[in-house]
Amino acid sequence: MKRYRNLDGHSGVTAYESGDGFIRIRFVNGDVYEYTDKATGREHIANMQKLAQAGLGLSTYVSRFVHDDYARKL
Repeated sequence: MKRYRNLDGHSGVTAYESGDGFIRIRFVNGDVYEYTDKATGREHIANMQKLAQAGLGLSTYVSRFVHDDYARKL
């Protein structure tokens, strides 16, 4: 997993891993969730991948738009 840059300094995300059609996110409590095109929606996955690369806004996006729409908890 890549370390999340956390540019605002207050993110609930610490790391992420993404690929074609998925993103896995590690939160500050250590939990890792996998979000997929099928479970979460292609548009959401694309948005989350962009935010992860930017290092800003990923935790907020998850909270607002996809909270429980994950494929699985790892």
